[in-house]
Amino acid sequence: MKKIFPKITLIFLTGIIFHSCSVVKKVPEGEQLLTKNIIQTNDSIIKNERIDALLSQKPNGKLIGYPFRLSLYNLAKEKPDSLYYVWLNKKPNRRENLAKIISNKQVDRLSQSFLVSGLSRFLKKTGEAPVIINPIKIRSSKNKIRGYYHNLGYFDAEVDSKVDSVGLKKAKIIFTVKTGEYSTIDSISRRIETPEIDSLFLKIQSATYLKSGKQYNTDHFDLEKTRLTEYFRNNGVYHFQINHVRYDVITNQRDKTIDVVYEIEDRKIKKGDTLVKTPFKIYKISQVNVFTNNTSRKTNKITDSVSYKNYNFYSNGKLNYKPKAIANAIFIEKGNLFSDKERSLTSISLSNLKVFNFPNIEYIEDPFNENNLIANIYLTPLKKKNLTASIDFTHSNIQDFGITGSLSLTFRNLFRRAETLEIATRGNIGSSKDLANPREIFFNIAEYGADVKISFPRIFFPINTKSIIRKEMLPTTQMSFGLTNQRNIGLDKENFTGIINYNWQPKNNTSLRFDLVNIQFIRNLNSGNYFNVYTSSYNRLNDLAQTYSIDPNDFNGDKLSNDGAVNFINDVVSGSTALTQGESDYESIRSIGERRKRLIEDNLIVSSALTFTKNTKKGLQDDTFYSFKAKFESAGNLTSLIAKQTPEDRSNNGNETLFGIEYAQYLKGEFDLVKHWGLGRKRVITFRTFAGLAVPYGNAKSIPFSRSYFAGGSNDNRGWQAYSLGPGSSGGINDFNEANLKLAGSIEYRFNIVGKINGALFADAGNIWNVFDNIEDKSYTFNGIKSLEEIALGTGIGFRYDFDFFVFRIDFGYKTYNPAKEVNERWFRDINFGKTVLNFGINYPF
Repeated sequence: MKKIFPKITLIFLTGIIFHSCSVVKKVPEGEQLLTKNIIQTNDSIIKNERIDALLSQKPNGKLIGYPFRLSLYNLAKEKPDSLYYVWLNKKPNRRENLAKIISNKQVDRLSQSFLVSGLSRFLKKTGEAPVIINPIKIRSSKNKIRGYYHNLGYFDAEVDSKVDSVGLKKAKIIFTVKTGEYSTIDSISRRIETPEIDSLFLKIQSATYLKSGKQYNTDHFDLEKTRLTEYFRNNGVYHFQINHVRYDVITNQRDKTIDVVYEIEDRKIKKGDTLVKTPFKIYKISQVNVFTNNTSRKTNKITDSVSYKNYNFYSNGKLNYKPKAIANAIFIEKGNLFSDKERSLTSISLSNLKVFNFPNIEYIEDPFNENNLIANIYLTPLKKKNLTASIDFTHSNIQDFGITGSLSLTFRNLFRRAETLEIATRGNIGSSKDLANPREIFFNIAEYGADVKISFPRIFFPINTKSIIRKEMLPTTQMSFGLTNQRNIGLDKENFTGIINYNWQPKNNTSLRFDLVNIQFIRNLNSGNYFNVYTSSYNRLNDLAQTYSIDPNDFNGDKLSNDGAVNFINDVVSGSTALTQGESDYESIRSIGERRKRLIEDNLIVSSALTFTKNTKKGLQDDTFYSFKAKFESAGNLTSLIAKQTPEDRSNNGNETLFGIEYAQYLKGEFDLVKHWGLGRKRVITFRTFAGLAVPYGNAKSIPFSRSYFAGGSNDNRGWQAYSLGPGSSGGINDFNEANLKLAGSIEYRFNIVGKINGALFADAGNIWNVFDNIEDKSYTFNGIKSLEEIALGTGIGFRYDFDFFVFRIDFGYKTYNPAKEVNERWFRDINFGKTVLNFGINYPF
């Protein structure tokens, strides 16, 4: 070790020296590469993203601490075409020899080829030139920092700078800020010329952002402008604009105080060549006219009209809409004051009908009353019928590759009340290496189905709900019915669904969905294929049958036949074999049999659910926000009530049936929280936590497979494949492992590598367990706090390419903590390239 250590040290130091030289390779003599900006305010080093964004020069970007793009730029050759000709003319016969092969013209063209010049151009374009410290930009940064503190009331702030060398051709800039004392607001007064504006101002004066004794802050002045403008424009002042609010700020340097005077002058109107001051008016709405097609702007083309509840409807041709349906989506009302809020709500609500393009709303002064406005709403209808065809290439937890095609027909304004009917058919062929495929066919999955959905732009319910769910909450009702047939996917299934749900938005960033009834009927078409699909269960059973089977007819050669496997389970459970209850092999076989019964049974699920969603994201560029989703579901209560009124024979399991099928009965609750923190320069930290629990009761001892939880996969714990993690410490021994309790959490650091290529470092934790159901094996069940030791941890690195309209994602996951192993072997035993779990996905996992 003593002999090796000096060599390692030498290699390490050589690497540091090489790295130091390489990053300054293209820094000119006498210049310095900017490595860091330090802002020291009142003797304290601060990290402020707003100040950092103001600086005129920032260091080269880094990838995990390394200036990757700068290194790419440094690899590019300067004037590679000139170097090519130097090389070409270095030997007298080199050009002639090349010309004999590719001609003189091609020899010259080589100077612009990718290998000679193109690669260097690519490296320069993809890379990033070294940021050279520039005295002019230092002065610019100082002025911006000074301005930043000036806006916070530090009118005497002083900013100095120093360039501090940190190595060969490298330096950092230290900005030193002495803020001095900040100024506070002392007196606040107003000069408002229009009496009506002055009266409105007094009503909301107490909610001002500008308060006596508060530190001066220009942001508060801007917020106050916005607040006043919004209030005035929502209370009839149609002509008021944000630039009408001005401030006269009187500074007293001696005692660091500021006197603020609001100045709102009358508006200025151009009459001829002069500007004339005119007091602001408070306007009321005298008419609301709705033109149901844009050509109705020309009054001579109007051929049909009708009035309904103070709304006038006009049409070019027959009016194809029930006036009530459109009126219910309009918030501008005759007799009300002009309001921007009502105009905005009207635009959103009319668009939400999904039978018009975004509406155009204009106001004109009433020629018969100078204090009134006429509101004209111009609507452009969408096509009544629309045929859409699409084809998609997909990847999911079940399919490695799939091709999906769909054909949909949309009918708008079906009953002349803005209803929308959608009829869709779809088909899918796919490939999965995880499913049984004895004939080795690439497309070994097939699925086809049809859906019918009708949407109402209101709450469609026998009881009037308008006092609870107001129309400004944009309520909608959806009724949908679907039938799907799957082939070669597991046991093959027919799946019928019927859903009636209501959606509304109590607030801008909040939505609620109530599923009044959600019916799902799943029929297994090929239950005899069970042991061909669940091969892990079959292999375990086959091994045990070699020892305990009592019937040679159960075998086909030296393997259990499918029927023989079922017979063997029945023999063991009935006590016909040497195994007795309580023995581990007995319990293992019984467990396989119970799982088979559960998975081959047809399912009837009739549930109701309430889902609450909140998302604070304010736009595509917003990187700091959170989203929260909570859902509560109850299944089986309505079915149980009907079953008791129409008694049927009980099933083989002793459970009640409806239409000859056991119905599911359970309570389920789950929540999902995602938080994003934007760090600037395309760097984001994201966090997600999820918890879900489904509890069977009454007519059920377990949760239907379609409503249970699984762990692993591209959107979950990426150290494991989908369905391969858990339950608990059992080791994922089943082909599709699922349970009724799930806890999960993930954290991911996202960063830009170059251009549209982004990277991520991630850690995913979580597991699934059985609880309150018919599973008793301790390795599968949640047994209190101690079971938290079975939370698996997967870590890894990912790469993403942003196509603007979607993101393609590759994640390399590793089992960092594997609860399926012995306690002393759980950490870091699977972190090597040979055990990489590769996950492909579309868009971000959360």
